[in-house]
Amino acid sequence: MLTESINLIDFIGLFIFIAGFIIGLGAVIVIDIHGFLGRKSNYWTEATTRTHKVTKPLIWIGISLVIIGGAIFYRNEPFSGIPFFHALIAMALLINGYFLSFKVSPFMLQREKEGRSGELLPASWQNKIIVSLIVSDIGWWGGLALLVWFIIQNF
Repeated sequence: MLTESINLIDFIGLFIFIAGFIIGLGAVIVIDIHGFLGRKSNYWTEATTRTHKVTKPLIWIGISLVIIGGAIFYRNEPFSGIPFFHALIAMALLINGYFLSFKVSPFMLQREKEGRSGELLPASWQNKIIVSLIVSDIGWWGGLALLVWFIIQNF
């Protein structure tokens, strides 16, 4: 049982921070599985096109909550160590999200309009998307691991 008082702002910040990971990482896992299955399957390629319409906004909501929650939670921390690495990861995820949302997504939606959403993506696009998914997975999972490490070290 906690005998010390809990700071309400810390609680809210950490709650928002963790909620962002739940929403964002959950959506990343769903679209990653679809994308992996879609590499060689027309069925899963089409399913990925449809699924990304739901996961894309959830990932943006997740990264937004992570940034807001992190800013609140780390408000009294020096901008070094884990808070600094979290900021770098957030920047990488924002840049990666820009590529996926404003390059890959329009490409997939255009193919859907043309009635080609079930066709496998060209190898050049698949390779770019694989790199992007690796960046995304390392960022989300690494960021979550750093948060756990920070909490264990400081509380």
